[in-house]
Order: sequence, then structure tokens, then C-alpha cells
Amino acid sequence: MSDSCPPGPPKPFTRHDAMTYTPTARSIPLARRHVAQLTTAWGHPTLAGDAALLATELCTNALLHGSLRDRLIRVETSLTPTALRIAVTDPTGERLPGPHPPPHPDAQSGRGLLIVRMLAGRWAVERLTVGKTVWAELDVPGA
Repeated sequence: MSDSCPPGPPKPFTRHDAMTYTPTARSIPLARRHVAQLTTAWGHPTLAGDAALLATELCTNALLHGSLRDRLIRVETSLTPTALRIAVTDPTGERLPGPHPPPHPDAQSGRGLLIVRMLAGRWAVERLTVGKTVWAELDVPGA
């Protein structure tokens, strides 16, 4: 975690995309679809499903725990020779994701970060001057 400027995509990246979304539930499937399409277009269709799921979980957490009215959520997708990174930035840095006890088996929420931890090769949260970025990386096959 750092208190510096926004992290931006990892370097050296070969591809990079950034989109902003309104903090509404309607934005989550838009971000998911966009990340999956990028992943496929960038030559890694086998990662598209996992990338879409990571985007869904990170965007949902940003919407539920980090959104402010009239402040956009930013989704950055970048590709390096070894990893595909999905990074979601929201405007609140006061509530950082972290370890929580496992949810009750009947609970209908509370598994987002567990899913991220299971899918991603790496993930982290970076505190910004305003807000935070939560990112997760998938390892590129054969890298």
C-alpha cells in the first residue's frame, strides 16, 4: 500500500485501456463485458472469463464500499508480457479491503475478495491522495 500518486498500469505494458463508469449497478456488467472483450482482443481468450469475474468483483466492491454520488469509478486494464492487470479506482480511501472472517454459508455476499484471492496471481490495494485503487493480476499462460 502506498500514499503516492495513482499507480497507473504496470510497466512495460504492451496494451492499456482505461474507462470510467458511474457508480451504479448498471455499470458492473458494462465493465465486465469490456474487460472480457479486451482480454480476447489482446490475444488471451482463455483468460477472458477470469478477467471478467475479477472486474465484476472489484467493481462491485468499489460500488458498495467506495463510491460517492457524482464521482466516477475508473477501470484500467493493462497487459504486460507476463500479466493481465485489472485495476479499479474509487474516490474513497477510508475503507480499505482486507481480511474478514469467512461469511456464513447461507450469506448472499461477502465472498468477493475470496474470489479475487483464488483467481488472481497477485492483488493489492493502493491508497491514493484521494481514493484508492484495488488491482488484481492474472498470469499470462506461457509467460
